[in-house]
Amino acid sequence: MHVLKPFLFLLFSVLIISCDQRTTQTTEDMAEPKLKLMTLDPGHFHAALVQKEVYENVDSVVYVYAPEGKDLELHIDRIRGFNTRKENPTNWIEEVYMGPDFFEKMLKEKPGNVLVLSGNNAKKDDYIIRTINLGINVLADKPMIISHEDFPTLVNAFQSAAENNVLLYDIMTERYEITTILQKELSQVPEVFGQLLAGSPEQPAITKESVHHFFKYVSGKALIRPAWFFDVDQQGEGIVDVTTHLVDLVQWECFPEQIIDYQQDIELVTARRWTTDLSPEQFKKVTGLAEFPDYLQKDVDEGILKVYSNGDIIYKIKDIYAKVSVIWQYQAPEGTGDTHYSIMRGSGCDLIIRQGEEEGYKPILYVASKGDTAVFNQAIRKAIDTDLQKKYPGISLENISDTEWKVNIPDEYKVGHEAHFSQVTERFLEYLENGNIPAWEIPNMLAKYYVTTAALDLAKSKEQGN
Repeated sequence: MHVLKPFLFLLFSVLIISCDQRTTQTTEDMAEPKLKLMTLDPGHFHAALVQKEVYENVDSVVYVYAPEGKDLELHIDRIRGFNTRKENPTNWIEEVYMGPDFFEKMLKEKPGNVLVLSGNNAKKDDYIIRTINLGINVLADKPMIISHEDFPTLVNAFQSAAENNVLLYDIMTERYEITTILQKELSQVPEVFGQLLAGSPEQPAITKESVHHFFKYVSGKALIRPAWFFDVDQQGEGIVDVTTHLVDLVQWECFPEQIIDYQQDIELVTARRWTTDLSPEQFKKVTGLAEFPDYLQKDVDEGILKVYSNGDIIYKIKDIYAKVSVIWQYQAPEGTGDTHYSIMRGSGCDLIIRQGEEEGYKPILYVASKGDTAVFNQAIRKAIDTDLQKKYPGISLENISDTEWKVNIPDEYKVGHEAHFSQVTERFLEYLENGNIPAWEIPNMLAKYYVTTAALDLAKSKEQGN
């Protein structure tokens, strides 16, 4: 294993930290961990967030294979930050191989049995299928594919995973956000929600909208994005990227633990896409580059970079109408950040998540009744104060109008987006340890990527008048 020279001091420091910690371990504690992580070309900061915490039965040594460049340096720097923080420092040891043959080198050496994949999406389908074919588990950041042409490869990857007795899983962090969890919980209480309405294209039964920003802060530092992030041929368009989370939540909330068959249960209605425009000055601030690279020139018009980062999809899933939308802006106004809006329409009430100015740009769950107010008030108070209090102690209900309530949630449940990566990883590791992945997870991953990639084809077809 070749170690990158600029990181020798870092690795030496990390080794000292981890050795100091290991001196207190018992012989039983020092048993060989079953799971060993590998990281491939970590071009996105999500790869590092998987290692923000340590995990039981996972080796502290992580094998990194990547090409030379800024992406790798930023990844190592983030891991160093986790190792040296004052509270709950980690003890990761990054064994780095750097070279243009990084993927072939990983396939040949195979020092680990779990591959963490988060970065340039252009070759992700190839990375996934070839890794799975060698009998290595894969934990992949979304999106696993960015084109409908790659969908058969994903189908084959899941088939190969079953044959090789390994797991392919994507990182769905939004399932761990507390307002979304409680929205789902309340939708399963008939006395409160009633039944999910069928909806219509004009007023879908469930709508989810996500607003993101190219320039932001992560772990207290300004995020430097790689230039390829703005190339839809490498990153993917917005309609196949962030909407992955939203489509996942539609399935997870509306049809919990139910199998979604993409061939039988999905019907696309309409889809569209549009660009976010970046000036050279904005591009430099978020990437550090003074000029647009050659591969972005195809998207430059009169000196402005036009990125197809926005899109929305209206579709039917098991005969209910759903809508998902993603919007990318350059930078959020001061004091704000990424936002999320969601509504589930039931016969008894609407469950609404808002994250606007009135909410201080923090997600808040509202309940809007549709029936007899006195009867509904009794039902919602029982659901919150009695039933859900057992699972989520401290939550409470606040009446804000004759027909609307706000669910107050203690800060201890608001762990933040970065912490959700550890929660997803823990669930993935649990599936690996116990071999008990739910039967609905795999078909629903396929359904999700069918929706996003087929919708992109539909949006492009509409633009061409087909």
